[in-house]
Parts: sequence; structure tokens; C-alpha cells
Amino acid sequence: MKVGTDGVLLGAWASLVHQPNSILDIGAGTGLIALQLAQRSTAETIDAIELDENAYEQCVANFEGSPWADRLFCYHAGFDEFVDEIEDRYDLIVSNPPFYSEEMASGDSLRDQARQSSSLPFDELLKGVSKLLSERGLFSVIIPYKEEQRFLELAATSGLHPIRITRVKGNPKVEFKRGLMELGFQEVETYIDELVIEEGRHQYTKEYIRLTEAFYLKM
Repeated sequence: MKVGTDGVLLGAWASLVHQPNSILDIGAGTGLIALQLAQRSTAETIDAIELDENAYEQCVANFEGSPWADRLFCYHAGFDEFVDEIEDRYDLIVSNPPFYSEEMASGDSLRDQARQSSSLPFDELLKGVSKLLSERGLFSVIIPYKEEQRFLELAATSGLHPIRITRVKGNPKVEFKRGLMELGFQEVETYIDELVIEEGRHQYTKEYIRLTEAFYLKM
């Protein structure tokens, strides 16, 4: 499976200032974000959850083939069953959640149905995170920019408040496409900034290079 910009962004952007000892990646795909956090942190426990069987198998293979295999573990499970069974609390939770909206409909009903059933509703994600996050833990997520306000309203009902928000656009001339968000249980003044990925085709901005260069050979 190809490496997506969303995942790379989140894995590079998620804050480690509180030196988390335990990390959870929800909807891990092939393990990209968990691997980035293993590279960046000294966390002893880095767990991942992935429902799709093919992605899960590739995630396990990627974990086993990495220098951090002893710290990485992937569960083959749905998020709801994981929340019900796990009593641990995590210092950092990250998610590049599989989302479905009517705008993403492809016209192929079977494909759309599969995408819809594997998507993770934001309210379910936030309720689960509020149960699994340690008292001073952080939750970092990337979502479509247009969903930002709704996501924050849902987060508030689960006792989660925005600490940092970075709004992301592909180049200076287009609208914002993604929102990187960091949330926690403490209410603080939200720090908001912006990130532009490219100045022109394949001409990456200094800010994007500075953020992600540790994970790209070509940079």
C-alpha cells in the first residue's frame, strides 16, 4: 500500500513533548504512523489497531522488519471491541481515521458500501479515545478541514479540548484540505497555525521539509 501524505504529516507532527511511555495508533493501516513514532520516541509500548486483514498482515510484517520490533504490537480488531476489552491508558493516541462522506461516493455501490462499513464515525472515535487516554495524555488526529467544527463540537461532549490546530493546504492558491489537531482533557488557549506543502509541483516548502525530512530519503 502506498505511503499517504496524511499519515506522514500526522506521524511527524504529533507532539512528544510530554515524553509518552505508551502510544496507540487507531486504524494503523500498514503501520506507517506507529513506525514514525517508534523512530521519534523512547516509548516502551506502541500499540496499533487495524481491522482490515490485508493491511493488518502488512502492518505486522512491517513491525517485525523494523529496528523497533520489540516495542511495536498490532491488534487485529475493530475499535469498539478494543475499547471494551483494554483497561490500559495511553499517554499518546494518534489516528488517521478512515472516514466516509457522501462526497467520496464513487458510484460503485459495493465499493462505497465497503468504505462506509470500514469507516470510523467521529463520535465513536472520540468516545473511545476519552476512555483510553491517560489524564495528561494527548490525542493527535488528521481530518478533512471541512469537518473541523463538527469534530470539535463532538470532542467537547467527550471532555476533549483543542490544544493545537494546524490547517494544511497543498499549495498557496488552494483552499485548506486537512486539519491536524491535538486534543487533551485540559482546557487551554488553542494554538492555531497553517502549513503549505508545495510552492509548485514537487517544490516542497521549507516548513514541510523541516517537518518530514526525517522520513523521506529524497529529502
